[in-house]
Amino acid sequence: MDKLIVQGRKRLVGEVSISGAKNAAVAVIPAAVMAEGVSTLENLPYIEDVRSLCHTIEKLGGTCEYIDRHTLRIDCDGGIDHRATFEEVQKIRASYYFLGALLARYKKAEVAMPGGCNFGTRPIDLHLKGFRALGATVEERDGMVHAYAERLIGTSIYMDQVSVGATINIMLAATMAEGTTTIENAAKEPHVVDTANYLNMMGANIKGAGTDVIRIKGVEKLHGAQYAIIPDQIEAGTYMIAAAITGGDVLVKNIIPKHMDSLTAKLDEMNVTIEEHDDSIRVTANRPLHCANVKTMSYPGFPTDLQPQIAALLSVCQGNSMITENVWDNRYQYMDELRKMGAKVTIEGRLARIEGVERLKAACVNATDLRAGAAMILAALAAEGESVIGGVKYIDRGYEDVEHKFNTLGAQITRIQE
Repeated sequence: MDKLIVQGRKRLVGEVSISGAKNAAVAVIPAAVMAEGVSTLENLPYIEDVRSLCHTIEKLGGTCEYIDRHTLRIDCDGGIDHRATFEEVQKIRASYYFLGALLARYKKAEVAMPGGCNFGTRPIDLHLKGFRALGATVEERDGMVHAYAERLIGTSIYMDQVSVGATINIMLAATMAEGTTTIENAAKEPHVVDTANYLNMMGANIKGAGTDVIRIKGVEKLHGAQYAIIPDQIEAGTYMIAAAITGGDVLVKNIIPKHMDSLTAKLDEMNVTIEEHDDSIRVTANRPLHCANVKTMSYPGFPTDLQPQIAALLSVCQGNSMITENVWDNRYQYMDELRKMGAKVTIEGRLARIEGVERLKAACVNATDLRAGAAMILAALAAEGESVIGGVKYIDRGYEDVEHKFNTLGAQITRIQE
C-alpha cells in the first residue's frame, strides 16, 4: 500500500498545468459505448478511475486503446454485452453511467451497484426514477440494478433535487428515446455541459445543458466522434488553495477561469491575490489570511469537492470560520485526521466551526476519500515537520502525477510502498 511522505513548511512557487476533468471523463467514457463507430477522447486525465472504466468496457466486449497517455480510442461498433456485473464496476461510483448508456443503446442494462468514496448516504433513486419515467422497468436485487424497456419514450422529468449524476444518466438514456425529453431542475455543472457536447458531437440533439432546463430530442443512433475533455475544475482549485496555504505564488494553467469563480471570490475574501488570464489564474498569498464562511452548493455555487481543501486552508486563517455542507450528509469524516495536525474544529451536523491556528503540526494521517486525501496533502505542506499520508489509493483515483506536480512547485513529497 502506497504512502506519501510530505515535508512541511514548503512555499509553492511556479507553474502547474491542469489535467482533463475527472468528473467529465468518467461520464464521457461510458457514453462512448452508445456509439456505432469509434470515438477518440483527448485530454483525459491518466488516473485510476479512467483506467477502471476502460477495463469495464473491455470486459463488456469493446476495445480501449491508449494512443498516448491522455488520448483514448474506444471502439464498441460491433456491439457489447449489456451486463456489467463484475468487481471492476463496484470500485467507482461513476460506473452507474453504464446504466443510462446501455439502456439507451440496447434498451436493457444490468449493472452492479456503484462503489466509490464513502462519505454518507449516496442513493441513486433519482437516476432510477428518471429511467422509469422514460418507460423502463427497473429492479434492484442481489446488489444489481436491472433496467429494461421495449421502448423508451420521451417525457418531462422534474428533478426533486439537483443531482449531477442523475442529470447526466437520464440525459444519456433520453438521447436515444422516442420523442422529446425535458429535464427540469437539472444540474448545471461544467461536466454536465461537457457530456452533452460530446453526445451532440456523436449526433445527439441536446439543448440547454448548463441551464436548469435540458431538452433532448431522441435520435435513432449515434456515431463515433473525436472530443477533448475540459480542464479539471477541482484539480485547479486544489492547486489554487495549495498556493494560498503555503504562502506561495503559483500560476495554474490550462483552466477555464469562469469555472473557478466561486473559489476565486472566496480566496479574494480571505486576502489572497488573484490574477485571471485567458486560460490561467495566478494565486499569490503574501498577506495574513482572513477567516471566511463557506457554503457548498450546486454549480455555480462553491463545490462540495473543494470543501475538504478549503477546510485545511481555513484551519490556518486568522479568526473563526464556518463551513456549511449542503450537498452530502456526512462529508466531515476527514476532520479527525485534520485534528491530528492541530486543527481546531467542531462539527455540528452539516456545520463545521473552525478556529484558526498559527501553524499545523506534522502527523501520520489517512485519506478517508479522494478530496479528503488532497486536503491532507495541503495541510501537510503547511505543517511543521514531516507528515505521512496513508490511503493514497483514494488520491490516485482523481489526481494525476500528484507528487510530481507538487514537487515541480517546490514541495518535497515522496511516495513509498509498504
